[in-house]
Amino acid sequence: MPLLRAPLLMLARNDRARQALTSVPATAALVARYVPGPWLEDALDAAAALQAEGLTVSLDHLGEDVTSTEDAEATVEAYRALLTGLVERGLAPGAEVSLKLSALGQGLPGGQRASLERARTICRAARNAGTAVTLDMEDHTTTDATLATLRELRKDFPETGVAVQAQLHRTEGDVRLLTGEGSRVRLCKGAYAAPASVAFTDPLDVARSYVRCLKVLMGGSGYPMVATHDPRLVGVALAVAARHGRAPGSYELQMLYGIREVEQRRLAAAGETVRVYLPYGSRWWGYLVRRLAERPASLRLFLTSLVRRG
Repeated sequence: MPLLRAPLLMLARNDRARQALTSVPATAALVARYVPGPWLEDALDAAAALQAEGLTVSLDHLGEDVTSTEDAEATVEAYRALLTGLVERGLAPGAEVSLKLSALGQGLPGGQRASLERARTICRAARNAGTAVTLDMEDHTTTDATLATLRELRKDFPETGVAVQAQLHRTEGDVRLLTGEGSRVRLCKGAYAAPASVAFTDPLDVARSYVRCLKVLMGGSGYPMVATHDPRLVGVALAVAARHGRAPGSYELQMLYGIREVEQRRLAAAGETVRVYLPYGSRWWGYLVRRLAERPASLRLFLTSLVRRG
C-alpha cells in the first residue's frame, strides 16, 4: 500500500478522476465516514455532538485551489456563516476554524495579497466570535507564501495558528522560528505529495523528523498542537510534554473526524485536550483522497468495491 500513496495524492487534484469516481457508491460511504455532510448545519451538529463528549473541534470548509475570485469570495462568506453559526449555537468556546489559503485564491494572479486580505476578514470574524484561525499547510511549493501570510496576519491577530509538515526537510528549521510566546503550531506528518529533494519519503524518517520538531515545540514558549493518529507518536508527545513540565491544557492533541474515535474519547477522558479536525462541504474530493492515502484499510475497502462494481 505505501507504493500507492504518491499516485493517490496525485489524484487529489485530478478533476477527471474526481468525475469518474464520485459516482461510485463506495465513495459516498467513505465520504460519510470522514465528512459529516455538505451543509453548515451538518458541521454544527457534528461539532455539538463532539463537544458534548468533551472534545474540541477545528472546522474546515472544504474547497481548495479555487479558480475564480468569485469562488474565493464565496469561501469568505462561508466562513462568516460558520462563525456566526458557532456563536448562535454556543459552540465557539470549544472551536476554532482551519483555513486553506488556496481556497482564498492564493494561486490566482495577484493572489498572495488578495488571499491575505480575505484571510484578514476571516480572522477578524473569528476574533469577534471569540475564537481563532489556523492556516492549513498545503503543497510544499506554497510553504513560503503561507508563512509570509502568517507573519502579516499575526501583526494584528497574534492568535493565528499554522500547520507545518514534518515530512519536509525544512520544517525543523521553520518550527524553531515559530515557537515564540503565544504562537500556535499544528505539527502533522504531511498529506501532500512532495519530491525527495524537499521531503523525507521513508515513513520512519518522517516519524523521526516529527519527533525532532515535537521536541522543539514542546521546549518552546508557544502552544503545540500535536496532530497525529500514530499511537507511538502520541505516546512520545505525552512523554516529551511531561519532560518539559507541560500540564494538560498547555498543548493539545489533534485527530481527524472519523479516525480513531475511541482513542479520541479515551484521551479526553484522561484529561487531555483533544481537538477533532472537522471538515464539511461539497468539495470533499481532495480531502478524501488524502485520507485514503493515509489509511490502507479504507483504501482496500474502496478498491474492493470498485472491483465488485465492475
